[in-house]
Amino acid sequence: MSQLATQQLDSIHSMLSAGHRNLRIERHSLVLWGANCGGLILASNHILTAEQFPVLEQRAIAWLILLTLTVSGVSLLDWHLTRRAKQARDEAWSFIHRQVIKVWWLLMSVGVLLTFATFFYGGGYMIFAAWVVLTGLGLYVHGLFSEELLEWAGALIIAIGIGMLAFRLNYTASQWVAASTLGLGLPLLAAMLDRGQQRAAWVRLVQSVGWILCVLIPPLLAQRLDNASVPPDAPVVSLDEFRKQPAAQQIVVLPAGSTIPVKVEVSGDVFRASNGSVLPLVLNVPIEIVMNNGLPTGKWRFPGDSWEMARETHWISIPWIKAELAPQSGPEIRTSLVVEARHQPTH
Repeated sequence: MSQLATQQLDSIHSMLSAGHRNLRIERHSLVLWGANCGGLILASNHILTAEQFPVLEQRAIAWLILLTLTVSGVSLLDWHLTRRAKQARDEAWSFIHRQVIKVWWLLMSVGVLLTFATFFYGGGYMIFAAWVVLTGLGLYVHGLFSEELLEWAGALIIAIGIGMLAFRLNYTASQWVAASTLGLGLPLLAAMLDRGQQRAAWVRLVQSVGWILCVLIPPLLAQRLDNASVPPDAPVVSLDEFRKQPAAQQIVVLPAGSTIPVKVEVSGDVFRASNGSVLPLVLNVPIEIVMNNGLPTGKWRFPGDSWEMARETHWISIPWIKAELAPQSGPEIRTSLVVEARHQPTH
């Protein structure tokens, strides 16, 4: 076959490929969604908190309103900028492109409703991973009709979200990984777009590895630095010494066998409202807690281990709960409470 014929066949193949992938995702779309999603994830600890909205229902509605306004605002702005970019290139909106955008809006709406539902049905530890997976699905679907690179990136983002759950990342680690994946990964992906050019598989693999390293290294380093930080030098005192004379900076040792009362606030229309229900739990191993002016800072550890944050290391679950009514014992409710720390003591 002559060289001219080969060039003509390659040109025909390129035209057919362009016809199959006739969509174009705008760079500003990835930047807009990435910056807003990543920024909102990072700020989630400081806005609409339990201190600001003590009532759960009010806090859930406040988050629903905020997410609805954010998603709607970004969607409208993205639509306007995309339409203006197409007009500048004298392009028309294709039917498939409109449907793909609707799928993206649907996935973002699912994320909003899922976030709202976690306030009432639990599962909040999965919410960051869920947003990552939904975003990956949206990019993968878009990539099926536009750029091949979006398919690879969408699949990687889905894998990151699944990995966050598979490796049981704590709340802060999940937050940082999700914020980096969306806030840093999507703008970086916008800079990598090559307008649907066909690339060899090894090229896509190199691009994917480079992208995932740029996305995952910052949160992993931040987590490592945070874990490496140690509280300031403070005297180690026993629980009895702390009770007698609390100081500005102290490390209090709770010995094994200490009883920790868990006070349960009961409400609803089944049982009489009460603030006095107490579940006594006994420590199996000693624990050191950092105190500042008589209040815990959140830092804790098993003696000899590295310091951890309390909200990051404990996994509390109730696998089952059962109500019984026996002639001998009368009415009774039995349940199982599992409290585990990610890092077990080494001694």
